[in-house]
Amino acid sequence: MYRAFYKLSEKPFTLLPDPGFLYMSDKHRMAATLLEYGLMNQAGFTVISGDIGAGKTTLIRHLLDNMDRDHTVGLISNTHHSFGELLQWILLAFNLDHTGMSKVEMYQRFVDFIIDEYAHNRSTVLIVDEAQNMSAETLEELRMLSNVNADKDQALQVILVGQNELRDTLRRPDLVQFAQRISVDYHLQPLSEDETAHYIRHRLKVAGGHPDIFTDIACQAVHRYSNGVPRLINLLCDTALVYGYAEQKQRIDANLVTQVAKEKQQGGIFPTFVPAQDGDFPAEEPQPVESVHTEQDTPAEPLGEAAEEPGNIDEDEHPVEPLQSTAAADMDITPKTVEPSVPLTADTARAEVQADDTVTSKSEGDLYWEQQLASETAPKKKPVSPRTPKTSLAAGFFKTVRKLWA
Repeated sequence: MYRAFYKLSEKPFTLLPDPGFLYMSDKHRMAATLLEYGLMNQAGFTVISGDIGAGKTTLIRHLLDNMDRDHTVGLISNTHHSFGELLQWILLAFNLDHTGMSKVEMYQRFVDFIIDEYAHNRSTVLIVDEAQNMSAETLEELRMLSNVNADKDQALQVILVGQNELRDTLRRPDLVQFAQRISVDYHLQPLSEDETAHYIRHRLKVAGGHPDIFTDIACQAVHRYSNGVPRLINLLCDTALVYGYAEQKQRIDANLVTQVAKEKQQGGIFPTFVPAQDGDFPAEEPQPVESVHTEQDTPAEPLGEAAEEPGNIDEDEHPVEPLQSTAAADMDITPKTVEPSVPLTADTARAEVQADDTVTSKSEGDLYWEQQLASETAPKKKPVSPRTPKTSLAAGFFKTVRKLWA
């Protein structure tokens, strides 16, 4: 219904276990690691417990998808005593025919199968889901089956997965021997608030949608009303998407999640961890998902301080002062007389260059001392007395010569 509106390739919040949507929180990663550790170290019994809808079955599906061919696996999900004998379900899990066999014959059939698998270098693993439904007598019968060993190796490994009641059953005094056979056990806790937000975004992204369809405050509301239980998270988010589609909301806000939780709590079926009330979260005006930038969409800032470019100057940090006009009277706008230019020739250019070199090569001090030196070395002019006319001098000269000849 809402898949096309939110551009989803499939429903992101289904209630069926799907390992393709598995979100590996720190708690789920630890549980998966312990399951693998139990298989690698041939643990006799491994126990994984948790609240309803905590993701235990999804973990088992993930384990089955990643198990190698060295293990022969049988899975039992119907463990209630009303479904028949446990040994019959075990033989069915490994595709072993038991038609017309007595209980003793079925037991021997299963033991022969375990030994044959071990001879072919394969380990037999029995996984029992919903193990909280098993009675103390059934668990004791399972312990007897685990006594089949091959030398130093554990020929049969058993993984029990169940709700909190399984832990209570294993603490019974009459199951002390069984409890001492448990090599690995882990209790799966609900998701935290941050893990819930990552869980929602992870499933939306796997389904092909935008990871921020739910606002941050909406994710907080989902965690508050679901207590971090994955199955309840799926239930709230799936219904919220239906409501959002009905109201044509591109993003789911906290008020819409509160409305969904409130109506489900009023029905009396949805568990009430915290009563949902209007006004539990502030009103939001979420932006469209196209304008929301996730962490991976945000470009990384360059290292170091980037030089400011002329087009990127912040006007707040570098205010630009407005230009002040100057009166025309204050400006000297008198036109200057320009002398006509002389055509430039090679000779005139050479002369100008030599003149420039002469001027520029001598400082003012050099010019001053040159002038002083020239004035000192130049012959000094005597005072000019009144000259005798040249005609008088000649007449006196000839007069003297005549006297000598006479």
